[in-house]
Amino acid sequence: MPDSRIHHATLRQRVVDAAHAAALIQPGETVAMSGFTGSGYPKAVPQALAAHIAQAHARGEAFRIQLLTGASTAPELDGALAQVDGLAMRMPFQSDPNARKQINAGKLDYLDIHLSHVAQHVWFGFYNEIDTAVIEVSAILEDGALVPTTSVGNNKTWLDLAKKVIIEVNQWQPVEMLGMHDIYYGTALPPHRLPIPMVHGDDRIGQTTLRCEPDKIAAVVFTDAPDRNSPFNPVDADSARIAGHLIDFLKHEVARGRLPANLLPLQSGVGNIPNAVLAGLASSGFHGLEAYTEVIQDGMLELLKSGVLRYASCTGFAFSPEANEEFRRNLAFYRSRIILRSQEISNHPEMVRRLGCIGMNGMLEADLYGNINSTHVMGSSIMNGIGGSGDFARNGFLSVFLSTSTAKHGSISSIVPMVSHVDHTEHDVAVIVTEQGLADLRGLSPKQRARAVISHCAHPDYRDGLQDYFDRACRDSYAKHTPHLLPEALSWHQRWLQTGTMQPSANR
Repeated sequence: MPDSRIHHATLRQRVVDAAHAAALIQPGETVAMSGFTGSGYPKAVPQALAAHIAQAHARGEAFRIQLLTGASTAPELDGALAQVDGLAMRMPFQSDPNARKQINAGKLDYLDIHLSHVAQHVWFGFYNEIDTAVIEVSAILEDGALVPTTSVGNNKTWLDLAKKVIIEVNQWQPVEMLGMHDIYYGTALPPHRLPIPMVHGDDRIGQTTLRCEPDKIAAVVFTDAPDRNSPFNPVDADSARIAGHLIDFLKHEVARGRLPANLLPLQSGVGNIPNAVLAGLASSGFHGLEAYTEVIQDGMLELLKSGVLRYASCTGFAFSPEANEEFRRNLAFYRSRIILRSQEISNHPEMVRRLGCIGMNGMLEADLYGNINSTHVMGSSIMNGIGGSGDFARNGFLSVFLSTSTAKHGSISSIVPMVSHVDHTEHDVAVIVTEQGLADLRGLSPKQRARAVISHCAHPDYRDGLQDYFDRACRDSYAKHTPHLLPEALSWHQRWLQTGTMQPSANR
């Protein structure tokens, strides 16, 4: 019975349907919702709110909200609200095509920020006060404690700061997850901060539940709906080559004594290529690996199952439907090997630096000198966002960026003279990998980096053009430290916008 999920007598009396709960949210509110990469997000209230907003718009009434989450969510949340033009502002990350379309059309303000910064920014009031929090849980205990589900994200901050709270109790989420979470309540704002009391990635420093004053909880809604994440593509030849280059490099670093035999704690961004790297690690000969990351995806679940990975600390899951079923079938096994934390801890710069994480993240493009664009197509059109990649690139022991060397059937080179948008400066980038090869940029001057990137990472169709640009820049640039020909630096992007390819006309 649904009531068996609510053990607090007072809160059992506040159960309503999603429509009544959504009606508590007023136009212009700042609303914070749970959810991180398609896991642990509320399933019913956002859809009911979208219907409520659509009805208001049909009456000619203005109704939009400011939406905060942990990261991206799913069509039932971002998609539903964007589709009815219900969002005035979105932060800190998104991946929904409807929201993306509105952002790039200039109709929706989007604030793309480092995920480790969100809690602090909200505490300082940069996004107004939080009027309502909508949080998914698997159960409410006798003392009012809330059992988190498949992500934690910023839920602690939302519950601490929201004026009123709506709780979705999702019966699809296993109650057996109680005990997997580690919610730390010891953070503080400057100048009162203390060290995070962790020295190993699997240390537990908090409690297993979230807390919220019952008087703040205005409504409780029952749901029974699964998390929704897209399946990963099968590992193709290019992804396998990228994984192979990186794994060979890691073995080389172990042989040189720069990494221990079990490496350092791994962080992996979400995507087909990072997932392929994880799949490659399964048969690489490494053992006793550790993961301190923001998201666990299919490949990491396989590493845990095979015993190659000892534990994984994260803030949310990004499982395909098949991996979700595997997790649920063998929850007792994974329960002792996975720790779910608040994202202000999973992405905390202090912890990333202390543990010496190996950050492995995707990119859209890299330039000759190692600057990385993770977020914008042709400099202006947002894809998803920076997410947590900057937290690990800036603070980790080793920052690796991965991509195929071309995109859009070869019409775009992922290696360009100058990136059209900078998310990670050359100072935060150690290694760039494409299917063509791997460039280790550590200890290299700008011109040395350019030669390494061109020779190891560029696609043959674009290598000569990059070399020609670099040679002429070395000759004609007004200064020679980081040579550029400014009138040409972004000409490859402009050519694509005008002709549909970065290739010069003679090569088309």
